[in-house]
Amino acid sequence: MKTQCKIQRGFSLISAIFLLVVVAALGTFAVTLSTTQHQSAALDVMGARAYQAARAGIEWGAFQVLPGTAGAFAAACRAGATSQVVSPLPNTLNGFTVNVGCRATAHDEGARTVAGGNPLWVYQLTSTATLGAVAEPNYVERVISVTIAQ
Repeated sequence: MKTQCKIQRGFSLISAIFLLVVVAALGTFAVTLSTTQHQSAALDVMGARAYQAARAGIEWGAFQVLPGTAGAFAAACRAGATSQVVSPLPNTLNGFTVNVGCRATAHDEGARTVAGGNPLWVYQLTSTATLGAVAEPNYVERVISVTIAQ
Protein backbone atom coordinates (compact mmCIF):
# COMPACT_ATOMS: atom_id res chain seq x y z
CA MET A 1 0.00 0.00 0.00
CA LYS A 2 2.82 2.33 0.77
CA THR A 3 4.29 2.19 -2.72
CA GLN A 4 0.95 2.97 -4.36
CA CYS A 5 0.56 6.18 -2.25
CA LYS A 6 4.00 7.35 -3.27
CA ILE A 7 3.18 6.88 -6.97
CA GLN A 8 -0.01 8.98 -6.76
CA ARG A 9 1.60 11.79 -4.79
CA GLY A 10 1.70 15.14 -6.69
CA PHE A 11 -1.14 14.33 -9.08
CA SER A 12 -3.40 17.03 -7.62
CA LEU A 13 -0.64 19.64 -8.03
CA ILE A 14 -0.36 18.90 -11.76
CA SER A 15 -4.16 19.11 -12.13
CA ALA A 16 -4.28 22.44 -10.28
CA ILE A 17 -1.54 23.94 -12.47
CA PHE A 18 -3.30 22.73 -15.61
CA LEU A 19 -6.60 24.29 -14.47
CA LEU A 20 -4.87 27.58 -13.62
CA VAL A 21 -3.32 27.74 -17.09
CA VAL A 22 -6.66 27.01 -18.77
CA VAL A 23 -8.53 29.61 -16.66
CA ALA A 24 -5.80 32.22 -17.31
CA ALA A 25 -6.00 31.56 -21.08
CA LEU A 26 -9.79 31.93 -21.01
CA GLY A 27 -9.49 35.17 -19.04
CA THR A 28 -6.95 36.57 -21.49
CA PHE A 29 -9.22 35.67 -24.41
CA ALA A 30 -12.21 37.36 -22.74
CA VAL A 31 -10.26 40.56 -22.08
CA THR A 32 -8.94 40.64 -25.66
CA LEU A 33 -12.42 40.08 -27.09
CA SER A 34 -13.91 42.79 -24.88
CA THR A 35 -11.21 45.29 -25.87
CA THR A 36 -11.74 44.54 -29.56
CA GLN A 37 -15.51 45.01 -29.19
CA HIS A 38 -15.04 48.38 -27.47
CA GLN A 39 -12.64 49.60 -30.16
CA SER A 40 -15.00 48.44 -32.89
CA ALA A 41 -17.95 50.25 -31.31
CA ALA A 42 -15.90 53.45 -30.92
CA LEU A 43 -14.81 53.34 -34.58
CA ASP A 44 -18.41 52.76 -35.64
CA VAL A 45 -19.48 55.93 -33.80
CA MET A 46 -16.56 57.85 -35.34
CA GLY A 47 -17.58 56.58 -38.79
CA ALA A 48 -21.12 57.88 -38.28
CA ARG A 49 -19.75 61.25 -37.17
CA ALA A 50 -17.47 61.34 -40.23
CA TYR A 51 -20.46 60.64 -42.47
CA GLN A 52 -22.37 63.53 -40.90
CA ALA A 53 -19.36 65.83 -41.32
CA ALA A 54 -19.09 64.88 -45.00
CA ARG A 55 -22.81 65.45 -45.40
CA ALA A 56 -22.46 68.90 -43.81
CA GLY A 57 -19.76 69.63 -46.40
CA ILE A 58 -22.13 68.64 -49.22
CA GLU A 59 -24.83 70.91 -47.77
CA TRP A 60 -22.33 73.76 -47.59
CA GLY A 61 -21.22 73.18 -51.20
CA ALA A 62 -24.80 72.96 -52.46
CA PHE A 63 -25.60 76.26 -50.76
CA GLN A 64 -22.54 77.85 -52.39
CA VAL A 65 -23.68 76.94 -55.93
CA LEU A 66 -27.38 77.81 -55.59
CA PRO A 67 -28.50 80.53 -58.02
CA GLY A 68 -29.35 83.16 -55.39
CA THR A 69 -26.28 82.58 -53.24
CA ALA A 70 -23.62 81.69 -55.82
CA GLY A 71 -20.41 83.43 -54.91
CA ALA A 72 -16.66 82.97 -55.15
CA PHE A 73 -16.79 79.18 -54.69
CA ALA A 74 -19.25 78.75 -57.59
CA ALA A 75 -17.24 81.12 -59.80
CA ALA A 76 -14.03 79.23 -59.06
CA CYS A 77 -15.82 75.95 -59.74
CA ARG A 78 -17.05 77.19 -63.14
CA ALA A 79 -13.53 78.30 -64.05
CA GLY A 80 -12.08 74.86 -63.28
CA ALA A 81 -12.00 72.12 -60.68
CA THR A 82 -11.56 73.61 -57.24
CA SER A 83 -11.69 72.57 -53.61
CA GLN A 84 -12.05 74.32 -50.30
CA VAL A 85 -11.67 73.27 -46.69
CA VAL A 86 -14.81 74.05 -44.71
CA SER A 87 -14.17 75.91 -41.47
CA PRO A 88 -14.12 73.80 -38.27
CA LEU A 89 -17.49 72.33 -37.42
CA PRO A 90 -18.80 73.00 -33.89
CA ASN A 91 -19.86 70.57 -31.16
CA THR A 92 -19.99 66.88 -32.09
CA LEU A 93 -18.28 67.33 -35.47
CA ASN A 94 -15.39 69.29 -33.98
CA GLY A 95 -12.01 67.94 -35.02
CA PHE A 96 -13.05 66.75 -38.47
CA THR A 97 -11.39 68.22 -41.53
CA VAL A 98 -13.93 68.62 -44.34
CA ASN A 99 -12.70 69.28 -47.86
CA VAL A 100 -15.33 70.10 -50.50
CA GLY A 101 -14.31 69.68 -54.12
CA CYS A 102 -16.27 71.03 -57.07
CA ARG A 103 -16.20 70.51 -60.81
CA ALA A 104 -18.69 72.28 -63.09
CA THR A 105 -19.61 71.84 -66.73
CA ALA A 106 -21.90 73.93 -68.92
CA HIS A 107 -24.42 72.20 -71.19
CA ASP A 108 -26.78 73.26 -73.98
CA GLU A 109 -30.34 72.21 -73.36
CA GLY A 110 -33.19 73.52 -75.46
CA ALA A 111 -33.57 77.26 -75.03
CA ARG A 112 -30.75 77.30 -72.49
CA THR A 113 -27.61 77.58 -74.56
CA VAL A 114 -24.03 78.34 -73.71
CA ALA A 115 -23.83 80.90 -76.51
CA GLY A 116 -27.01 82.60 -75.26
CA GLY A 117 -25.38 83.18 -71.88
CA ASN A 118 -27.81 81.02 -69.92
CA PRO A 119 -26.32 77.51 -69.90
CA LEU A 120 -27.38 74.61 -67.76
CA TRP A 121 -24.62 74.17 -65.17
CA VAL A 122 -23.94 70.70 -63.78
CA TYR A 123 -21.91 70.67 -60.56
CA GLN A 124 -20.15 67.58 -59.26
CA LEU A 125 -19.55 68.10 -55.52
CA THR A 126 -17.35 65.74 -53.49
CA SER A 127 -17.04 66.11 -49.73
CA THR A 128 -14.31 64.29 -47.81
CA ALA A 129 -14.38 64.27 -44.01
CA THR A 130 -11.33 62.96 -42.13
CA LEU A 131 -10.23 62.65 -38.53
CA GLY A 132 -6.71 61.64 -37.56
CA ALA A 133 -3.79 60.57 -39.72
CA VAL A 134 -3.73 57.61 -42.09
CA ALA A 135 -1.17 55.67 -40.04
CA GLU A 136 -3.11 56.05 -36.77
CA PRO A 137 -5.41 53.26 -35.56
CA ASN A 138 -8.31 55.70 -35.00
CA TYR A 139 -8.23 57.15 -38.53
CA VAL A 140 -11.70 57.71 -40.04
CA GLU A 141 -12.64 59.00 -43.49
CA ARG A 142 -15.92 59.27 -45.37
CA VAL A 143 -16.48 60.57 -48.92
CA ILE A 144 -19.82 61.67 -50.37
CA SER A 145 -20.42 62.80 -53.95
CA VAL A 146 -23.47 64.52 -55.37
CA THR A 147 -24.43 65.97 -58.75
CA ILE A 148 -26.48 69.17 -58.93
CA ALA A 149 -27.92 70.56 -62.16
CA GLN A 150 -29.37 74.05 -62.46
